[in-house]
Amino acid sequence: MEICLSYERDENLIKEPRSEKFRVPFIYFCCFYNKLILDCDLFVFAGMEFIRCAHYKRKCKIRAPCCDEIFDCRHCHNEAKNSMEVYPLDRHDLPRHEVNKVICSLCNTEQDVHQNCINCGVCMGKYFCGICNFFDDDVSKNQYHCIGCGICRTGGKENFFHCDRCGCCYASSLKNSHRCVERAMHHNCPVCFEYLFDSMKDISVLQCGHTIHLDCLKEMEMHFKFACPVCSRSVCDMSKVWEKLDQEITSTPMPEMYQNKMVWITIEKHLSLLSFLVLADLHLKKNLFVLSNARSGSSAMTAGQPLRSISI
Repeated sequence: MEICLSYERDENLIKEPRSEKFRVPFIYFCCFYNKLILDCDLFVFAGMEFIRCAHYKRKCKIRAPCCDEIFDCRHCHNEAKNSMEVYPLDRHDLPRHEVNKVICSLCNTEQDVHQNCINCGVCMGKYFCGICNFFDDDVSKNQYHCIGCGICRTGGKENFFHCDRCGCCYASSLKNSHRCVERAMHHNCPVCFEYLFDSMKDISVLQCGHTIHLDCLKEMEMHFKFACPVCSRSVCDMSKVWEKLDQEITSTPMPEMYQNKMVWITIEKHLSLLSFLVLADLHLKKNLFVLSNARSGSSAMTAGQPLRSISI
């Protein structure tokens, strides 16, 4: 028995889109199906089209337990159900741990959550997590399930550790140096307001312990914003800036009528009585400059790389 296969590539991905058809014995079909479905954006078999999920490489779809509809993955569901076209009260996210039905993309068999299809036997995902009900054929991400977080993350379990107080996974390099903040990831990014705990974007951990999207942090630096949006501590090494301000203050003495003037300034949530200075209301004390309108503490780490394991 022979079957006719055809596939088409996305014209946005290559300069010359093409469509190819060929015949192969059915017995060989399942052998190379794994590779074919990964390399093609649109796969046609027996008149049925299989469009690869935009988020994951997998061979199954899921039935959402919340709305009883079929989607390629939970992100496809969340994008569809939280779009502007949906009535605000009807918007919702898919609870990943409650998924109990999947549909094989090859034979269209709906079944309980298993790594292999109970009908055709195809592996629906080389990486499979029975807790998160998650499938993915791209194992280069080094996925792993974090028991503490309760979800799957990427980057390799050996490269990250789970901080029980912060309630999330951090890079191993921060194990003995990061500042713990209660449930550090369980809030929205202070810039774009996207929920951080299960975000798929790179996240940076500041020395103050607060977290922010790496892209948002870089955008802040482009606009010369170098203070944490939450606590106003420095997000990079500002020692050279403080030295320059020291020189400016030294070369600009206060007028005689203001030399003995004192002002109250909030520093680290504590009130302090300091000498009044005209230059940006700065006060030099123990080599630290304190802004009356934007407090600055000790230097924080330079956030050039993501320091948190990414959710999937």
